[in-house]
Amino acid sequence: MSPSAKMELIDSLNKRAYVTFLAGNGDYVKGVVGLAKGLRKTKTAYPLVVAVLPDVPEEHRQILESQGCIVREIEPVYPPENQTQFAMAYYVINYSKLRIWEFVEYEKMIYLDGDIQVFENIDHLFDSPSGYLYAVMDCFCEQTWSYSPQYKIGYCQQCPERVQWPKEMGLPPPLYFNAGMFLFEPNLLTYDDLLETVKVTPPTLFAEQDFLNKFFKDVYKPIPPVYNLVLAMLWRHPENVEFEKVKVVHYCAAGAKPWRYTGKEENMDREDIKMLVKKWWDIYEDESLDYKNAMAADQEKLGPIIAALTEEEVVHQRSAPSAA
Repeated sequence: MSPSAKMELIDSLNKRAYVTFLAGNGDYVKGVVGLAKGLRKTKTAYPLVVAVLPDVPEEHRQILESQGCIVREIEPVYPPENQTQFAMAYYVINYSKLRIWEFVEYEKMIYLDGDIQVFENIDHLFDSPSGYLYAVMDCFCEQTWSYSPQYKIGYCQQCPERVQWPKEMGLPPPLYFNAGMFLFEPNLLTYDDLLETVKVTPPTLFAEQDFLNKFFKDVYKPIPPVYNLVLAMLWRHPENVEFEKVKVVHYCAAGAKPWRYTGKEENMDREDIKMLVKKWWDIYEDESLDYKNAMAADQEKLGPIIAALTEEEVVHQRSAPSAA
């Protein structure tokens, strides 16, 4: 590889990253640590950026940094005042995710919720055509959607032929994605538009997820469920799940958080759920995936290769981002 080609490769590596979000001093930091280790196990070429609110304690920030994460503090984003009662209380703080569109040092980022685990490398998604937001379609069959017309008539975009959208209700609703995972392009104009729009948009039940769906409806492109397996798909739409090919699992069902798992909640005693929880713990408890241990192992493997490089190439090698 020529020096210019090497520089181009390093430059492209520096312009892509995974990103997640963390608020408060609760146990979600365990989810982010698990995510960082899971990404590392997949041999990703890109770092994990953690957007933290000011209320994330220093102890948790140090834990994340010790796991190779890039910690970026952001300010909260709030919906219009006196209207937050329309959204689930926890979801209101998630409007702060909008700050990640300001991370313009990166050309493309993949957002992942802290209750997600990546089991297979998904770096190839960064090569998707630009100009779109990519995410997995959600399901409308769970009780949490009971307020919606989709739930009331039994319509779900995962199986639109099962119960068709009534003609008297007009056009079917636009495709709706789960905002726990999406590929996007940071952009200051988009960021400013997002922040201005949220000021005049009353919150709805799913807060920032509803907001993002409305904002990006014209540029949203669906990707297969293997990139964000919402656990309810296992019992609501098993025909749409290629379980052995799943790359990304979203532990978002009630009782599904691996670090809180008891198996007592509805559907949590399923064998497939138990297996997925075990897979998460296997990664979380694997000390070889801790940043310091993984880096030491990489150094040992790369030692002879680095020794053979020129001094200039060594400098370039070290400027590449650490894998998350």
